[in-house]
Amino acid sequence: MPEKDRPTDLTEVAADQPQMDQREVLKSIAGVLASFFAAMLAATIVSIALPTIMDVLGGSQTDFNWVLSTTLLANAATTPIWGKMADLFDKKKLLQAGILVFVLGSLLAGLAWSIPVLLFARVIQGIGMGGLTAMGMAVIGTVIPPRERGRYSGYFGAVMAVSTAAGPLLGGFIVDSPLGWRWCFFFGIPISLLSMILIHRTLHLKHVKRPVHIDWVGAILLTTSVSILLIWVSYVGKDDYFGWNSWQTYTMVSTVILLALALLLVESRVPEPIIPLKIICTRTTSLAILASISIGVGMFGTGAFIGQYFQIAREATPTMAGLMTLPMIAGNYFGSVFSGQMITRFGRWKIYLLIGSILNIAGLGLLGTMHHDTEYWILACGMFLNGVGMGFMLQNLVLSVQNTVKVTDIGAASSSVAFFRSVGGSAGVAVLGALLSRNVADLITESLAAKGQLSAAPATEDSLNLSGMPDALRLVVEAAYGEATGIVFTVSAAVAVIAFVCIVLIKEVPLRKTV
Repeated sequence: MPEKDRPTDLTEVAADQPQMDQREVLKSIAGVLASFFAAMLAATIVSIALPTIMDVLGGSQTDFNWVLSTTLLANAATTPIWGKMADLFDKKKLLQAGILVFVLGSLLAGLAWSIPVLLFARVIQGIGMGGLTAMGMAVIGTVIPPRERGRYSGYFGAVMAVSTAAGPLLGGFIVDSPLGWRWCFFFGIPISLLSMILIHRTLHLKHVKRPVHIDWVGAILLTTSVSILLIWVSYVGKDDYFGWNSWQTYTMVSTVILLALALLLVESRVPEPIIPLKIICTRTTSLAILASISIGVGMFGTGAFIGQYFQIAREATPTMAGLMTLPMIAGNYFGSVFSGQMITRFGRWKIYLLIGSILNIAGLGLLGTMHHDTEYWILACGMFLNGVGMGFMLQNLVLSVQNTVKVTDIGAASSSVAFFRSVGGSAGVAVLGALLSRNVADLITESLAAKGQLSAAPATEDSLNLSGMPDALRLVVEAAYGEATGIVFTVSAAVAVIAFVCIVLIKEVPLRKTV
């Protein structure tokens, strides 16, 4: 077995945490599961509520994309920072800090009176979500042996599935109720505060103090480079902004390359790097990261645009749109719980990653055939296959990485995988959203030109203020979204092939039976 993929010898693993039985473990991670539930619920509620929010606040398709991308970007940029801090500071206190940041962002988002304020609030939410993501994985990796981790990863997957199922439904009910869309953000606050209490009372971790070196230069370079990259992919090629062959493109791309090179130089020299190159350059971790980027494109893109499709192209209410996404949620729930239980029972994990990657490609490919009048059962089959594939892959990719690193590096390694998955999701939402916007604009222009109303096209191309449009124009926009959305899933399916190739190349290492 190659040295870089060999499980760490027990003498190298700090036995800081005593072995616990299942009841003790579940009790200790109850608050972690609750905080994870609140974060996932906030994300899925918003996905269904966004079309209504854009209509009320006068947002465009670009605004729609950025309300999603800003949270993913903040999550991605801060997850490795939180993860590195998990290896240096008290994980329990850091988890509670992440919850407080998330609550602050949720409160501000619920009070937002304009798109810029909402975007700022979503950044705060994303920073908090980065903490919850990194700390949750770090806690799991600290108290549970890899061989048993499949079961508990299954619990996390089940929480993800339940929150994903409840999110669209709750979001739909809340938006359609007298409470209004603002309560989509307020709803997760009491759950988050309850999780803080549970964590304070039940989570007991022994923290070993280590010399602390925070890689602030690396953090700044990382955040800046990712931000510039996403800004570029969001606006390049749009008539009102800048083209592919323009000084803005050359400037931004050159800046990102220079910042990336500087980041690599810094990370190779600092004592406590934000992105530990020695860890992410190992075979299993690097392949898992590439697969996670590919998966992130489809995962976040599917969640972002399927609800929009049902509400705009099919004229479904927010509640009905949430109900129509249930096949995807059921698939995710089944895939997460089933694979987690099977991995714990038999100790084999690669087969589930392979099956999941194939099902993911099939599901996205089927969704890529959608039009404004596609029969629902076809879409339901695509969503179910996509959900099962995601359930088989998400937690188990992290498990494969945690099994090959020292316990002292679990926070950084796990958060690195989550970081690159979020980067893939951020870039995916930005690129796929821009592609969708461009296709919608072309279809609207063609349709209005055929009707002799071309002068209305420029003002309509990117607008999601459907209630303010004349009925005839609104029908044109709805039909355009119905025809154009399929391209989002076709591209996602093509990108998902990368995940399959990476998973094939990952070498399965037997799961360790101790922490």
